[in-house]
Amino acid sequence: MDRPPRLLTQGEAARAIGMSTRSLSRWVRLGKLIPTVTTPGGQARWDLDDLRRQLRDQRLEDLGED
Repeated sequence: MDRPPRLLTQGEAARAIGMSTRSLSRWVRLGKLIPTVTTPGGQARWDLDDLRRQLRDQRLEDLGED
């Protein structure tokens, strides 16, 4: 049976992709990135593979290559 992926905190996710926590939070506020889960307390949790996919998609969108 496959285990669900470990979800990272905002700080862990930011470090993993080489972005500041503040920048990651700003991208979420702007709707450019969507956390995998938001806890009842409002904390973002991230699946690293999904976050990387969103960043790749965002880069393509920014380049106009949808």
